[in-house]
Amino acid sequence: MTQLSRAALAALPARVRRPDFDPARLGTGIVHLGIGAFARAHIAAFTQPLLAADPSWGMLGVSLRRSDTRDALAPQDFLYTRAERDGTGERLEVMGALTGIAVGAADALARLVDPAVRIVTITVTEKGYGRDLDAAAMGRDSMPGLLATALHRRRSAGVAPFTVLSCDNLPSNGAVTRDVVARFARSIDPGFARFVAQDVAFPDSMVDRIVPATTPQDRAGVDAALGVTDAWPVICEPFTQWVIEDHFPQGRPAWERSGAELVSDVRPYEDMKLRLLNGSHSSIAYLGQLAGWETVADAVAEPALRAHIAALMQEVAATLAMPASVDLEGYCRALLTRFANPALRHRTAQIAMDGSQKLRQRLFAPALVRMEKGLPAPRIALGIAAWLRFLQGRADDGSALGLDDPQADRLRAAAANAPDPPALCRTVFAMEDIVPPALAAKTPFRDEVLAALARITERGVREALRTN
Repeated sequence: MTQLSRAALAALPARVRRPDFDPARLGTGIVHLGIGAFARAHIAAFTQPLLAADPSWGMLGVSLRRSDTRDALAPQDFLYTRAERDGTGERLEVMGALTGIAVGAADALARLVDPAVRIVTITVTEKGYGRDLDAAAMGRDSMPGLLATALHRRRSAGVAPFTVLSCDNLPSNGAVTRDVVARFARSIDPGFARFVAQDVAFPDSMVDRIVPATTPQDRAGVDAALGVTDAWPVICEPFTQWVIEDHFPQGRPAWERSGAELVSDVRPYEDMKLRLLNGSHSSIAYLGQLAGWETVADAVAEPALRAHIAALMQEVAATLAMPASVDLEGYCRALLTRFANPALRHRTAQIAMDGSQKLRQRLFAPALVRMEKGLPAPRIALGIAAWLRFLQGRADDGSALGLDDPQADRLRAAAANAPDPPALCRTVFAMEDIVPPALAAKTPFRDEVLAALARITERGVREALRTN
């Protein structure tokens, strides 16, 4: 079968949308660090509709560690298919926003010093920020090291700094990015670090779109629909949301024309998404892994789990302070519908990765707010308890569970050395870099987690959900 390429575009079926511009004529105005499925399904989707009017905003992807995405897409002229799926069917669009993919810090650095590059977007996941590392441990090939080095070279050459736009699931992700890049910049020169902190723009943003990992079955289905082969399509839901702090000194694409919300304060939207969507996702993931539910849709199809997540959202919603224009109840209803989407096979094992990095903002933060208000948090506690049980490495039926986490060795050792649920809870809650000390000190919450952990351990997830 013919491979997807610019030459193959004209012969694609009429129902397949394709770029309304010439991808070969794009300039590179955006460099994206961490060119995985999410960036290709979300950021590129907001940018592509604007490129016919302004082709200077093409996107160069960067992969700091692996060449697999470049190797898959280079023979396709960096085209790929975005497949939106829900219960009503599938909609296909060929994406042409990428101008190329650089692999490794040296290749990326040569592109980042180009004055035409005015924005650097980032999706490197929570662990890619190295917030607990010094400059030597980060290294120049890390995200902070690469950005600091590129900004330093631009400054030395008299080139204005690019704007750095984090799209990762972190509270105040712009401020977090500024901090880690400025910390690395101090190792280059203290005066340059002040320049980074004061003169480089790091706006906050919140992104929301479910993008599961692409499977061989997905590839085969897309190939059949296209009539050509696509080595790496992306699969996503129709829903998408992007809230961006509007601070771009060197200009930006008119993302609001593609549906993005440009605001002065992103934080309420960050909290809403992290606590409601991501917190629910993490709870579903750990409960699902223990109970044997492979995907989010499988889990939400269980009435007891769906009822639990609906109650969890109500528990968490009480911790949020949203603008009056936001319909929180409607957002929660929409989340349950999205979770139940039968066309997305969003694996619970994928969501369960990196819990030590994710749970602080997703579940621990709203639990602390409830404790400070004198409110119980039994639904949040059940999600934390499921994570603790997950660390022990066995599902309810005795099958082995893998742990993909930067703190895997430490957490596995804690689970292996704990003789009973109270000991496991005490040991993990003493890890101040994972569990906020202010929350760990709240005896009522520890008691709620311990009671939930005991129920899961003794009866399994399904029974624990029925009695929670």
